[in-house]
Amino acid sequence: MTQTTLSSDKQANLGEGERALSAIAGSLLLYFVTKKHKKESLLLLGAGYLLYRGLSGKCPVSAALRSNHHQVKPYNVNIRTHVIVNRSRADVYAFWRRLENWPLFMRHLENVDELDGATSAWRLKVPGMGGVRWEARIVKEEKNSELSWHSVPGAVIETTAKINFSDTAADATRVDVMLSYRVPNDAIGERLSRMLTPAFREKVYEDIHNFKHYFEDETISAPGVTRHAEEK
Repeated sequence: MTQTTLSSDKQANLGEGERALSAIAGSLLLYFVTKKHKKESLLLLGAGYLLYRGLSGKCPVSAALRSNHHQVKPYNVNIRTHVIVNRSRADVYAFWRRLENWPLFMRHLENVDELDGATSAWRLKVPGMGGVRWEARIVKEEKNSELSWHSVPGAVIETTAKINFSDTAADATRVDVMLSYRVPNDAIGERLSRMLTPAFREKVYEDIHNFKHYFEDETISAPGVTRHAEEK
């Protein structure tokens, strides 16, 4: 014989203990009001609400709070920008391709470790949470032209990056950057979303443009890049 459950039970969000306490409290409150021949509307409403909780097993207040909690959507950082550097395209690409160089000018990054030819481990500085680590894998690589990667499945932060390199009429190099940070819609993501704010977006934007000043400074020996003899 198939057991049929009332549809209202499916929406119950209270346990048996909570239902029993609500029913008892509502009954006592209702008895107090009627016994004293009082008609305080707030007490009557309170008694009715508690009886409803006890009999139905549903709490509209808890349901509303949970609904609002699940509707929280984390802020995602998406950046599209470009920077022009007065260096050869081969040098600029070589520097970006060595991902461990990124924290040298990207101040929001703590460190990057290249695990193999395609996989790297990234660590982001998060105030109040320490560092957040995830891994990413290169998905496209065209020497001196394009470099793209994406975080591995299950990463605590979903990242996507696409960097394009091209020559300019002034014998400089244009670097087009598409970079995004996204967090999962869960408890960890909710905490990280407090960091991914418009202010954080501006910081990353400034970091990218800081590359020009960093790389054009001839006093800096950039790892992964060979200085030509004619350069001072």
